[in-house]
Amino acid sequence: MKEFAVYTALRILLFLASLGVVSGLWLLVAGEANLLGVFVIAFVLSGIGSYSLLNGPREALARRVDARARAAGQRFEERKAREDVD
Repeated sequence: MKEFAVYTALRILLFLASLGVVSGLWLLVAGEANLLGVFVIAFVLSGIGSYSLLNGPREALARRVDARARAAGQRFEERKAREDVD
């Protein structure tokens, strides 16, 4: 599932970029970084950023999942109809 891999890789890259920026700014301002604080802020920022920046890949993933779910539902209905005939 290519869309899943692309979206997941982009989310990880966005988190790592946020982590780098937040830790760099924290080190510049305070001289030393609180790791828990850096991770929490980077996690929140990457989540907010992914909402707008990764809209295209997220929509592609959603379309792919929807198509697979519809196909699975259709196959299930076909099997159920064949059982009813027997």
